[in-house]
Amino acid sequence: MTENVLAQAAEGGKAAFDPTMLIMLAAFGLLIFMMMRGRKKAAKAQEQLRSNLAVGAEVMTQFGLFGTVHSIDTDENKIVLEVAPGSFVTVHSQVVAKVVAAEEAPSVEIPDDASSLTSAASADEAAGSENETPEETLRRLNNEGNGPKA
Repeated sequence: MTENVLAQAAEGGKAAFDPTMLIMLAAFGLLIFMMMRGRKKAAKAQEQLRSNLAVGAEVMTQFGLFGTVHSIDTDENKIVLEVAPGSFVTVHSQVVAKVVAAEEAPSVEIPDDASSLTSAASADEAAGSENETPEETLRRLNNEGNGPKA
């Protein structure tokens, strides 16, 4: 193949248009574009992380360690995390994977007495079962499919 190209160049003739070369150039251009786009996205995500990183923020490292930021040293790229009360760990700033947002727990109102925990239907059922005889109770349970098998 190289002999053909060299022969055509020596003769001064022009090579025919090769569509595979155009496809290869387009694929190469697409590859370069995707690589640049990925780097740009990663840099933007890293900048977003840096803007959310502050003393007192809850963070997760790349190896799954959760902690609260105690101090940040931007000159040496070190972050001191408090992983337990009184336990501090120093990590490189690039190890921080994400800032964990503090989720608010939904407020649940706890009643003072147990009467509000039972539903009205179960209260009516309980009231009705007090007035029925044992035979009526067995008949009702058998009709519901919960009674003893005879």
